Amino acid sequence: MPAPAATAPTRKEAPAAPGPASGIRFDGVRVTYGRRGEHTVLDSLDLTVAPGEVLALLGPSGSGKTTALRTVAGFVQPAAGRVLIGDRDVTGLPPHRRGIGMVVQQYALFPHMKVAENVAFGLRARRTPRAEIPGRVAEALEMTGMAAYAGRHPRELSGGQQQRVALARALAIRPGVLLLDEPLSALDAQLRSGMLAELARLHRELPDVSILYVTHDQIEALTLADRIAVLDRARLQDCGTPQELYRRPRTEFTASFVGTANLLPVTVRADRGGVDFAGRQLTVPVGDGLAGGAAATLCLRPHLVGLGERPHDGGPGNTLRGTITEVQWRGATHRLYVSVDGHRVLADVPERRRTPAPGEDIALHFAPEDAVLIPAGLTEDGAHHA
Repeated sequence: MPAPAATAPTRKEAPAAPGPASGIRFDGVRVTYGRRGEHTVLDSLDLTVAPGEVLALLGPSGSGKTTALRTVAGFVQPAAGRVLIGDRDVTGLPPHRRGIGMVVQQYALFPHMKVAENVAFGLRARRTPRAEIPGRVAEALEMTGMAAYAGRHPRELSGGQQQRVALARALAIRPGVLLLDEPLSALDAQLRSGMLAELARLHRELPDVSILYVTHDQIEALTLADRIAVLDRARLQDCGTPQELYRRPRTEFTASFVGTANLLPVTVRADRGGVDFAGRQLTVPVGDGLAGGAAATLCLRPHLVGLGERPHDGGPGNTLRGTITEVQWRGATHRLYVSVDGHRVLADVPERRRTPAPGEDIALHFAPEDAVLIPAGLTEDGAHHA
C-alpha cells in the first residue's frame, strides 16, 4: 500500500517531488519506546540499501526489522540518527512526502473500491494530474498481471490476487523505494512460491527501484534478496549476500538462523591443522583469527553430511560415528538425527531403497572444505556497518 493511503497531503503542502531518488541509508538510527525511552527496539542501525538493490531484513519476532522498515516509511520517529532516501534526509518528513511505495501483510485494500480505484488512490493522494491516472493504473495492473480484474472488488479476489493489487497500488506511484512488510505471510505455500517468482520478475523489470523486504522466512530472503541483513535483539548482527551468510556465516546466530546448521563445540589444535571434537581429530580449515587451543564452533550444513566413512569419489573427508535417534522423511531426502557422543548431528541424505532406522549405529562423513569455524560465542553486537 502506498504510504500516503492513511494521510493525504493538505492544500498547503506540496506533493513529493516527481521521480524520487532511490536508495536508503540508516545513519545511526535508534528507536525507543516508553516515557523515558527505556525500551530500545532498534539500536544504532547503520545500513545502506543501494539503488536497485533488494535487501531483506531477516530476524526473529521482536528483532527490530519491522521497526526499521516503519522508520523508513515515516510511521516511526527515531530517537537518534537519520534516515536518508537517495540524498534526501527524510527523518522529519511525513509518510506522504517520502515518495515511497509500501505493501503490508494485510494488504489493506479498501473494500468499497474496485481494483482500479484502489490502485488509483495513491496517485490521487499525490495530486497526480487526472489525465495521467488511468494510464498509470493500467500500467501497474498490467505489470502485476491484474489487468483483467480492474472492475472487481477485493472480496471477489483470492488472497494472492489481493496481494498483487496491493503491489500494483504501490508501484503505480513509480516509487524509487518499495517497502515490503511480510507481504507473503498470509499466503499458502504454493501461492507464496508463485509470488516470489513474480517479485523476482518485477525486480528485473524495475532495476532502479530499491526494495527493503522484511521477512522471518529464510527461503524468501535467500530467494529474493541481493543481500540479507540479520537482526536480533534490536541490533544488526550480520550483513552479506545470501551465499556469504549461508556458506560462510560469521556468527553462531547467523549460522542457526539463515538455514539449518550443525553447530558443534570444538577446540583448535595446537598445530592449527584442524580441531578436536569429542575426543577425535577433524581436518578443517582454520582461519587467521583462531589460535591454537582456542574454543570455536564448527558449522556444518546437513546436506553436506553423507552416509559412510568416505565420499564416493574416495577424496579426503572426516568421519563421525553415532547412533540414529530419529528419521524424518522429507520427500526427496531423509533427515537423520544422529547422536555423536551426546551431540546432535543432522544429515540430509537422498531417498534410497533402505534408509537407516532409529537405534542403528552409522558413520557419517563430510569434506574439510564444507566446514566453517566460528570463534565460540562470537556475536557482531551491531558492529557491522554495511
